[in-house]
Amino acid sequence: MPTGPLFRGKYRIPSTRLPGWDYGSGWYFITICTESRTPYFGEIRNGFMGLSHLGCIVAEEWQRTEIIRSNVHLDAFIVMPDHFHGIIHINAQST
Repeated sequence: MPTGPLFRGKYRIPSTRLPGWDYGSGWYFITICTESRTPYFGEIRNGFMGLSHLGCIVAEEWQRTEIIRSNVHLDAFIVMPDHFHGIIHINAQST
């Protein structure tokens, strides 16, 4: 049974954060999904991802992140029809 406040009346899970750990620096694997998993970012055609206009914006903005933020290094990423995966390294010491 969930305890504490719910997010939009649905979600409440215990924190998986390690107490005392500095989450300001480190490598992170992120996933961002579109609302209702709507395929805004493109479609898979013949086994290849074809980006829509919005999918191109997602890819460009991800790559721009490293340029405009000196404390960030980007690694692999992929834009899928209804979500995005990326690996990012944040170094809080170089801000």
